[in-house]
Amino acid sequence: MTYGVGIIGAGPGVSALHLPTLAQLGESFRVVHISDAGSGRAEALAARTAARFSSGTEDLLSDPAVDVVAVCSPPAEHSRQVVAAVAAGKQAIFCEKPLGTTVGEATQAVEACRRTGIPLIVGTNHYFDPAWGRAKHHLTASGGPVVSVSVTLSLPPNTRYHDVVSELPTASRHPALPDLTRPEVAAEVVHRLLTGLAIHDLPLVRDIAPNFERVVFARALAPLGYAVGFVASGIPVQLTAVMQSGGADALWRLAIATTRDRLDVGFPPAFVHAGSARVRLRAADDRETTFAHDAGDGYTAEWRALAELLDSGFPVEYDELLDDVRYSLRIADAAAALVGAAA
Repeated sequence: MTYGVGIIGAGPGVSALHLPTLAQLGESFRVVHISDAGSGRAEALAARTAARFSSGTEDLLSDPAVDVVAVCSPPAEHSRQVVAAVAAGKQAIFCEKPLGTTVGEATQAVEACRRTGIPLIVGTNHYFDPAWGRAKHHLTASGGPVVSVSVTLSLPPNTRYHDVVSELPTASRHPALPDLTRPEVAAEVVHRLLTGLAIHDLPLVRDIAPNFERVVFARALAPLGYAVGFVASGIPVQLTAVMQSGGADALWRLAIATTRDRLDVGFPPAFVHAGSARVRLRAADDRETTFAHDAGDGYTAEWRALAELLDSGFPVEYDELLDDVRYSLRIADAAAALVGAAA
């Protein structure tokens, strides 16, 4: 069955990512409606798929051709729009991360879906990457106990990738950098980046170290980034990210050390279809194994997972979605509080 998709949001991510992704999945999905918040971009995007376009959410949610709603708006709108899509009687919802900016918001969204049994997928593409599934299998089946986890990001401007894959021009923006010498500003930067960037990988970290204990250190990094260390399930975890104004291609790496080996998962740059992550295993005796590379990626896999939920009627792991939010926000809140308390 092919389901009609209505996309709320018409930003660069929709243009560069979601439309190309859904174009690969024509056997399951067809974009039928795109709405913006008044920018006027929806019309140009809709023309690429012969879809309808509108401003706001009312017309899209009342459109009988829309079976599935993709919430791709700013994070502060996510929970409210998920609840509205449920109230409109839609069959399923795809929501970009984060599901909510607070636990309360996320709970409202999840409980609305739970009450009606509506399938809900949150777009944590790294979690759905087929390479992560194989890496996690190694950790549970043959790896030793995990002794440390690190996630390292070095990101050039996202426009580099938007421009490569999008037919629409992306305006360059050069906002003034925040004053990280002010603790309250630095704390806000750390919180926003943890809930905007680290949230890609925190569900993976939670798989390995599910019980958050405490943040050990946290600071904002210039020109824009963070360094955060925390302990979960007795395992030290380090998160480091720097967003550069230029420079080399993106580095996005998850490294997991066990008593027997080290597992490196290198994710491809955001907003491009470059296949699955690259996984390399180095044993204690220096033997190295490279896992097979999959042509599929987490972006297509998360939408295939939604199609499977729709077609099969399998239960949705609503509690897991909420636990991911709680885990991520506890880390972000604790790290921001530590940064803000610095004199």
